[in-house]
Amino acid sequence: MTGVPRLPDRDALERARDATIDDVLPGPEDPPLRVLFCGINPGLVSAATGHHFARPGNRFWPVLHESGFTPRLLRPAEQGELARLGLGITNMAPRATARADELTDAELVAGGQRLRTLVTEREPRWLAVVGIGAYRTAFGRRDAAVGEQEERLGTTGVWVLPNPSGLNAHWSRPAMAAEFARLRVRAPGIHGR
Repeated sequence: MTGVPRLPDRDALERARDATIDDVLPGPEDPPLRVLFCGINPGLVSAATGHHFARPGNRFWPVLHESGFTPRLLRPAEQGELARLGLGITNMAPRATARADELTDAELVAGGQRLRTLVTEREPRWLAVVGIGAYRTAFGRRDAAVGEQEERLGTTGVWVLPNPSGLNAHWSRPAMAAEFARLRVRAPGIHGR
């Protein structure tokens, strides 16, 4: 079938273990960074392809569109389009794993420190962490709940979103899109629909 990306084979996925992928960040010609989405860490499909949230069944891209952040449904290979919308993507922990629970708490805490530095340098309007457990560990906020956080990182607001992984059965796609949309309303200048 044409137009359908081919998934990496088992050998490619195994080679992707512990790899890293680049952040998606606006350049000087793009609008200012309004929302920096932060995943927990790259999965093996993402590391093998170099595209964030690339595993089939991950709901990030559909939810991003359904919540109004993007004017159309983007494929993971189109992640560069986000920069023109004032959006970016990074990860809490850079190391690719088959499952996020393979990460240590120390990796998440170190990732939280790296994230604070990135936010200081890039000054997004909002940091949107997708994954409540990773946020709690990385930022030492054991009682944090999904939604806007009291904590700010300088001038950057912090919002915790549900993890869009297909393994997160606690959140339906419509409920997840509604939570993403709550953030979009608070992020002026987003050029979605």
